[in-house]
Amino acid sequence: MTEARHPFAAEPTSIGLQCLVPGVAPITPSDRLAARAAAPLQPKRPQRPCDLGLFDMNARNQLDLFTPAPRDDAAPRLPEDR
Repeated sequence: MTEARHPFAAEPTSIGLQCLVPGVAPITPSDRLAARAAAPLQPKRPQRPCDLGLFDMNARNQLDLFTPAPRDDAAPRLPEDR
């Protein structure tokens, strides 16, 4: 018996003609654009961290400008005038 052989579908690419697996359709430019549109946005260059306001971790380590110094009870006191 002679089986009828169907040639594989082919797709031209930048590196030459490539055969496709049976049942697989070639990727069209609209398929590529749809995949890029569905992908999450990525920055074009690295972003700096958000170090202001609520997210500023270094500001939490600073002392208040008008906070009185803690009172040291062990320090010697001057004698009171009687």
